Amino acid sequence: MEQHRLDAFQVIADPSRRQMLYLLSKDSLTINSLAENFDMSRPAVSKHVKVLYNAGFITINDIGRERHCALKQDGFKALNEWLAYFDAFWGNSLKKLEVLLTDKKPSNE
Repeated sequence: MEQHRLDAFQVIADPSRRQMLYLLSKDSLTINSLAENFDMSRPAVSKHVKVLYNAGFITINDIGRERHCALKQDGFKALNEWLAYFDAFWGNSLKKLEVLLTDKKPSNE
């Protein structure tokens, strides 16, 4: 059965999940260690972790009795592609404006 891929922007729309990604950018953490940083129940943290995992933003590795979370590049690809499109759009727009302004400059002849 193919799993439905979550929209990356819906995933990062939640401030708690963004904070989890930020924390994981510093070091891999267990789910319990993540939970210590939030004023929510452990099951609520687990639900957020599951969303991040299903969207490809994190990996979860079982080491002994603990589940360790670490960042994974896959989830960030869609964000990077979207941002790159608009970065190119603005870059092209500014180049067109520069050409337009350069062509309209009065000459000092």
